[in-house]
Amino acid sequence: MSADLILTNATVYTVSAEKLWAAEVAVADGLVLAVGDDVAEHRGKDTEVRDLGGAFVMPGLVDVHNHHSRAGQTELFELSLSADLGFGEVLTAVRERAATLAPDEWVIGHGWGSTLVEAVSRESARHALDAVAADRPVLLADDSGHNRWANTAALRFAGIDRDTPDPDGGIIVRDRTSGEPSGLLLEAAGRTAERIARAAQCLTEGQHVSASRRAIEILHTHGITAFQDAAVSTDILSSLHALDTAGELSAWVVTSMLINDQIFGFDLAGEALIAVGEQYRSQHHCPDFVKIFLDGVPPTRTAAFLEPYLPDETQGACHRGGTTMSPGELVRWLRLAAAAGLGAKIHCTGDASVRVALDAIEVVRQDGNWDSKFQIAHGQFVHPDDVPRFAALAVAADISPFLWMPGVIPAAIATVLPSALSSRLHPNRSLLDAGALVAGGSDWPVSPSPHAWEGIQGLVTRRDPNRQRAGALWEEQAITLEEAIAVFTLNGAKAMGVDDVTGSLTAGKSADFVVLNQNPFDVPPASLVETRAMETWFAGQPVFTAG
Repeated sequence: MSADLILTNATVYTVSAEKLWAAEVAVADGLVLAVGDDVAEHRGKDTEVRDLGGAFVMPGLVDVHNHHSRAGQTELFELSLSADLGFGEVLTAVRERAATLAPDEWVIGHGWGSTLVEAVSRESARHALDAVAADRPVLLADDSGHNRWANTAALRFAGIDRDTPDPDGGIIVRDRTSGEPSGLLLEAAGRTAERIARAAQCLTEGQHVSASRRAIEILHTHGITAFQDAAVSTDILSSLHALDTAGELSAWVVTSMLINDQIFGFDLAGEALIAVGEQYRSQHHCPDFVKIFLDGVPPTRTAAFLEPYLPDETQGACHRGGTTMSPGELVRWLRLAAAAGLGAKIHCTGDASVRVALDAIEVVRQDGNWDSKFQIAHGQFVHPDDVPRFAALAVAADISPFLWMPGVIPAAIATVLPSALSSRLHPNRSLLDAGALVAGGSDWPVSPSPHAWEGIQGLVTRRDPNRQRAGALWEEQAITLEEAIAVFTLNGAKAMGVDDVTGSLTAGKSADFVVLNQNPFDVPPASLVETRAMETWFAGQPVFTAG
């Protein structure tokens, strides 16, 4: 069979144990036809042959955890904040955004840093937000995406005042002196405000499609050709289906349908969402997972831990957080998902929630179900006794790199947990050594960028790739470059269930590859973050070329 395209004189890293290195790749009909010595026989009279001059080629990167539509919406239609901004800088950004809006429009934004939790827990902070918004309602998600900071107008729309009780699964943070709502809404406490804000913003079907399209364009600039959206609504499912039907979905996309909507305020969740999910399946879009929030996040003390948080005035010295559902309820949902042929991505940020998740998965495995794919998302704290259970129960560790190297979120975690625990984020070396499947996700836009090489460098060095913070975070858990690349390629594809079509450059798989500006094996580990995609190809077609 003649190739449509042959790449020659390249440094090809296949991430395939069969043939790890090669110099040539042949592509036909969107698939990898041959790699290495077999390529020459596929050269026909109409074959395009490209001499890459030794350039480094590898499989397209795989992001096993992001919120692509949310990222696209934030870029196109909302206020994007940096987690490094101070309190005053956030207010300035809100003032500038408000000045561009009509009087009745909401200021909706994302990304203020977890380190500001204490600062926004005061009534005075809410009034400061009022002052810069000129009577407009304001709702700002934090860097984790789990918590909201609202001004007085937004609280009024949500029906929240001094006498409003905390909802199940959420906390209305109140000023310690006045007892008035501070505007900080933890977990499910912000869901009503989020739903009202989204209804007020009311994106059209076309705008939802534009958000997905724009996000995927950004992912392509980083060499990403496959990803899993960690929590989807019918709007997101519909957008992906529309793009694929129009021949515009140039990525393998796996989606996770929400079981319990703690924070997003989506229209459907649980069984109702599962019931309609299959109608959105298409060639490149697979609604193959459910998403379960089993706890919250450590900086706001809503993650579930085996040992207590540091004492504070509100929750005392014995607070360990808690899970969003009982072990029995979790087992029920996992069995229901498995019966529907679906896997599950389970959000667990504390070691207690990880244990509850593993216990529930063990029950399902004991049922005889070894086909369903289960992922523990974040799993940043894992008790040593539970590390071997990932491999034993065939559970993928979905790790997020911006949580396991020095940064804003680890800094915030260090203020609420004992140092002996807060310094033990992400035992990646231990998980790999125990045989676990470790897959990398950006959690974008929780992370500012889906640039996988920040994550890869962090995995290898356990230091901040952007050199904004000194020191290392549990250096003993560093892994090798080969392992880190696998984490963001083949391992992610395996965790998502798409390794039969992508994740490595192997004959018969989709021709998804990236041409890089440097050979990562030839540069110091501290320079890995400088790796950039010069070209990104999906199914044998270029989807990004650096300008």
